[in-house]
Amino acid sequence: MSSSIEWTPEAEARLKEIPFFVRPAARKKIEKFAQEAGTLLITPDVYDAAKKKFGSA
Repeated sequence: MSSSIEWTPEAEARLKEIPFFVRPAARKKIEKFAQEAGTLLITPDVYDAAKKKFGSA
């Protein structure tokens, strides 16, 4: 989504648990969630918060 968004290795590993065919959409939703929350670093906590908000990211 934005080159200013960064992912920790732990959050990237969680993203890889999502099926590959929905992963790009999930990544965009999580990055948008993070931007709206005012953070530019996706950590496992941010990932979990986004997943909880969307039901399953």
